[in-house]
Amino acid sequence: MGVIQNQQWIICFAKSQTARIMFKKILVAIDNSDISQLVIKEVESLALAMDASVMLVYVQTSFNEQYLNPILLQPDSFYTNLHTEAMQDYMKQWENLKQEKIDWLRSLSQKISNHGIKTEFTLNFGDPSRMICELAQSWNADLIMLGRRGHSGLSELFLGSVSNYVLHHAPCSVLTVQPQEVTTSPELKQQEKFEAV
Repeated sequence: MGVIQNQQWIICFAKSQTARIMFKKILVAIDNSDISQLVIKEVESLALAMDASVMLVYVQTSFNEQYLNPILLQPDSFYTNLHTEAMQDYMKQWENLKQEKIDWLRSLSQKISNHGIKTEFTLNFGDPSRMICELAQSWNADLIMLGRRGHSGLSELFLGSVSNYVLHHAPCSVLTVQPQEVTTSPELKQQEKFEAV
């Protein structure tokens, strides 16, 4: 065993053997965000290098922007026909939303499969944090990959953090993908603040 010290880093390595971690089943949690596109690119590279299979996971939750809120569908004893029509319309919208997500997942799955990677997908409803961990357990995933939006402080306290929950509760290794920050000039930042007002 050798040790290399380089400023703040201490790197240990085995001189005669190279340790290699192999992931054969990678569960990839995605949503409609830009960071998910980056996660997809990363999983393609990793799965090809490790000859791993991939499962894409999308979890629909009430906090998604496309969530259909049933608050207006409460039964009303005076207008039962309106309630029935509203419920039928609501169910039709849910089926359309579900089919859109399935088509989107199928398209992403096909794109990854075209690179020679065995890929499957699943659409679920519920709490993304818990659902991702449960699916990783039941599918026997070796690795969970997901994006990190970078919430911190109060926003993380109030909004929660799927990646943080998964990091602490996953039954396997977790790789979070974080977008690279784009540095902008002070003048551009000032202009963005002015345009936002």
